[in-house]
Amino acid sequence: MTLAVSPDIPMPYANHFFLARQPILNRSQRLVAYELLYRNANSHDVEVTDGAAATASVIAHASELGMQKVVGEQLAYVNVDTAGLMSDFIHFLPNDKVILEVLESVDATPDVVARVTELKRAGYKFALDDVVGASDSLSKLQSLMDVIKIDIKGMARDSLAELTRSLKNPRQKLLAEKVETQEEFRHCMDLGFEYFQGYYFARPVILSGKKIAPSQMAVMQLLELLAADADQRDIERAIKLDPLITLNLLRLVNTPAVGARFRINSVGHALVVLGRQQLQRWLQILLYVKGHQYDSPLLQLATTRGKTMENLMEHLRPGERIGADIGFTVGIMSLMDTLFSVAMPEILDSVNVLHDVRTALLHRTGDYGDVLKLIELVEEAREGPELTGLLHRLDLAPSTLYASQVAAYEWINQYTSGVSAAPVR
Repeated sequence: MTLAVSPDIPMPYANHFFLARQPILNRSQRLVAYELLYRNANSHDVEVTDGAAATASVIAHASELGMQKVVGEQLAYVNVDTAGLMSDFIHFLPNDKVILEVLESVDATPDVVARVTELKRAGYKFALDDVVGASDSLSKLQSLMDVIKIDIKGMARDSLAELTRSLKNPRQKLLAEKVETQEEFRHCMDLGFEYFQGYYFARPVILSGKKIAPSQMAVMQLLELLAADADQRDIERAIKLDPLITLNLLRLVNTPAVGARFRINSVGHALVVLGRQQLQRWLQILLYVKGHQYDSPLLQLATTRGKTMENLMEHLRPGERIGADIGFTVGIMSLMDTLFSVAMPEILDSVNVLHDVRTALLHRTGDYGDVLKLIELVEEAREGPELTGLLHRLDLAPSTLYASQVAAYEWINQYTSGVSAAPVR
C-alpha cells in the first residue's frame, strides 16, 4: 500500500528521521520480524512540538515506503502512541504486515480500549511495549494483545521469572527485549519466552584456540585473489579446488536472480556471466550462510551494514567506485569476529586488507570507521550528540542516510534471494 501525500499528513518531519530496523528472533534464532524505530537525526536543529503531527509523519512515511521494501517477507512492529491509535491515518498501514506496538506512555482510557478493540476487529495485531511489572494499562489492555514485550534490562532474575509466570497465556506470546548477551538469551529461553529482541546474536564470543574453518578460509582466499585483481584463470582454479564453492556458484548463476538466458555448466562461464564485483559480493555474503539459513539475523545485519556503507561512500566520494566497494567490505567484515568466534585482530592477520580497512575495523577511525560507527549507532536507535556530530563531520544530511538505508534494504531483499538458493556447508 502507498500513501499519496496530502496537506493533512505533515511529511516535512520525515526529512529529519533515520530508521532503526531492529531484528526480532524466534526460539530457533531465526528472523521473524523487525521493529521499526524512527528517530530524529538532528535533535538539536529540529523542534517537534506537536506529538500527533510527528506520529502522523512517522506512520505516513512508513506506509509511503512500502513495508515490502523495508522488511521484505518479515513482519514490522510499528510504535504507536495515543495520537496514532486514535487517528484515521493508522489505516494506511497494511494490517497483514504490521504489529502495532502500543507504547508504555499510552493511558488505557475507555476510548483507547475501545479503539484497540475496533482495530483488532479490522485485522490488526498488537504488542504491548516495555512491560516491567503490573500496571493499570497492562490489566486493561492485556487481553487485547497478541504479544507482550518485557524489558529485561536491569531486572533481577527472580523478578523476571515471577513476572513471566504471571503473564504466561496460551493466547499471547512473550517477547524479551534488550537481550544483550548469550547468557540472557538462554535464561529467557528457559523462562519460556517465544521471541527475542536485542543484539546478543551480534556480540562476539571469542573461543580460545578457535580457528577459521577450512571452507571459510577458502572463501577468504578467493576474496584476496579478487582484491589483488588476480588473473581469471587463477580465480577459476581456486574455485575448482573447493567442490562445494563450485556447486554453490553454479547454483547461483542458474537462479532467476542472475538472469542467465541459458543453463550454465562451467565455472569459467559462470565467472563471465557473474562478473567480478558480483562474485565478490556473493563470496562475502556466502561466509554468513550456513545450510539454508537465509533468515539468519547475522547475515541480514552484515549485508545491511555492507550495502548501506557502500551507498554512503558513493555519496561521500562520487565517482570513486573502489571507495564504495571498500565500504561494502568494511561493513560485512565488521561482524566476522562474531561469525568465526575469533578475535578481529587474528582475522585481519589471516587476510591481506588495506590499512584503511584495518583501522576502521579495529578502531572505528578514518572515513570508513566513521561511517561504520554511524551505522552502528543507527542500528541501536541511539540519538544524541555523537550521532549528530558524525553526520556533521561526514557532511551527511539525514535524508541521505535514510535513502541509503532504504536502498540497502531493497537490494538485500532482491540480491540475497540468489544466495538462499546456493547454501554452503
